[in-house]
Amino acid sequence: MATAQESADPSLALLTVEEAARRLRIGRTTCFRLVRAGEIESVTVGRLRRVPADAVPAYVAKLRHRPAEAA
Repeated sequence: MATAQESADPSLALLTVEEAARRLRIGRTTCFRLVRAGEIESVTVGRLRRVPADAVPAYVAKLRHRPAEAA
């Protein structure tokens, strides 16, 4: 289990989906769903699924520039 210090390490180039979820403060299942839908960029390394560290702020930026949805 990674500590908070390890999951916030800015030197990491690739994050696990769980680490990306922690950075976004969303659930693991929600993050996997966003990765599967292509909303958050991910790459395959061997049999592993990883999220590039810069994909997390890119996803947030994309959310910020979306038009507000009608209620």
